[in-house]
Amino acid sequence: MSLTPEQKKRFRTLGHNLNPIVMVAGNGLSENIQLEVDRALEDHELIKVKFAVGDRELKRQLIRELVSVVEAELVQEIGNIALLYRAAQSPNPKLSNLLR
Repeated sequence: MSLTPEQKKRFRTLGHNLNPIVMVAGNGLSENIQLEVDRALEDHELIKVKFAVGDRELKRQLIRELVSVVEAELVQEIGNIALLYRAAQSPNPKLSNLLR
């Protein structure tokens, strides 16, 4: 599933005001972090994840790994923040960042 440029632009606009929900630090992608990102994507569909790792290449590798594990799309990566999108199977209008 690839996002169109129009979708990416809309998601970047919506994501601008979001705060990071999950923070990935020195321990990398533990199972708990993967589960939390998966749950957050199911609830909110569009989330920010902050990566507090020193190395730029390590950060990019962790982002690619996280995107593949949770089956999400990387909308944008700026600095230490990654904006991820995955359509929910049954979106909750009260929680979804796309339906609010």
